[in-house]
Amino acid sequence: MSAAGPTVTRRTGLAAAAAALLTATAPAAAATAAAPSPDDRLQRDVDAIRATGVTGVLAEVQTAQGRTTARAGAADVSTGRPVPWDAYYRLGSDTKTFTAVVALQLVGEGRLALTDTVERWLPGAVRGNGNDGRRITVANLLRQTSGLNDYVAVSVSPDDFTPEGYRKGRFRTTAPREQLTAALSRPPLWTPDAEDPAGERRWGYSNTNYVVAGLIIEQVTGHPWAQEIHERVIEPLGLRNTLVPGTSCHVPAPTAAAYTHFPGSPRPTDTTVAGGGGADGGIISTTHDHGVFLRALMSGKLLRPAQSAAMRQTVPADDWIPAPGVRYGLGIAWRPTTGDGGGIWFHGGTHLGVVSESGVTADGSRAATSAAFTLQTDPAPQEAQAKAALRLVDNALRPGGAG
Repeated sequence: MSAAGPTVTRRTGLAAAAAALLTATAPAAAATAAAPSPDDRLQRDVDAIRATGVTGVLAEVQTAQGRTTARAGAADVSTGRPVPWDAYYRLGSDTKTFTAVVALQLVGEGRLALTDTVERWLPGAVRGNGNDGRRITVANLLRQTSGLNDYVAVSVSPDDFTPEGYRKGRFRTTAPREQLTAALSRPPLWTPDAEDPAGERRWGYSNTNYVVAGLIIEQVTGHPWAQEIHERVIEPLGLRNTLVPGTSCHVPAPTAAAYTHFPGSPRPTDTTVAGGGGADGGIISTTHDHGVFLRALMSGKLLRPAQSAAMRQTVPADDWIPAPGVRYGLGIAWRPTTGDGGGIWFHGGTHLGVVSESGVTADGSRAATSAAFTLQTDPAPQEAQAKAALRLVDNALRPGGAG
């Protein structure tokens, strides 16, 4: 997934040991006298993410009645200062939901159609090695069913994903057309709307789809993609702490250091300074602003009913994340929540040193957002971190959760 807020109730180090000792020695009646409060549950889930090897974690749960926040770990391992409550971070692929909203707004205005082909808006841009923009629609891009290769997978080498490779290339940025060229250097994974052996539409996550979607938005509007995001989403919702940094490789203060455990490296690397991204993963925000956006989207403040319904038309997205039953719509996904028979809408994103995990109820009444300021690359800790973040969202959004 990919590519990002909220005094303090930390329960790490000696505080955690003290809490464990008190629990172990308290009478049984006292230990079971009352269920944890919502604040305690959120803090417990934040601490669980921290325990997977994450340096710092921040989370917020929003409802119509207010918000609940929790944090754990440090913003900087060299100083031990806590993660700021309003820390900025890169959303990574959570950006894709913003991009899909702009595209669907253009559909609602009659300026774009989900059935429009890439060729109509970007003549000749998607050609070669069997790739054919005449067969790929806007819906294919937004739903990740185009078959286009992921430019990230094509262009990033093992040498790039090392501490040395990071330092060498951290200020390098690539233009959308360059990213598209990289993706088109290989044949497509399948033809658009091809079916799998079970008769379901084939699906595969590719950042290239949203690079192309951003280029189409610019062609339709005559404005940069970032301008449309600001004018159509950020400004109307009053997201004062959300921005598109363009080619800047820096995150505004306050923030927390973003650490990456590169494969085979004995210690994490501070990867806070890094190239941003575009329509596929370029937005910087906070947990608070992100929650406001998700609630506004699902409560109908950003899209007309027809486009909101289209966004929720999904296809199976198996093996995308460590959770069963995931289905992907137009820039947003759905998954069942554990234990209550319900479901939530979400996306998620990663960037160097940051993992963004979030979710929102279908009516927008509750949203949970989190940022973990560590990117794991070894499979076991990576999966443990991902599952802990998904549990936080599940627990927060089920009835009686934090908030």
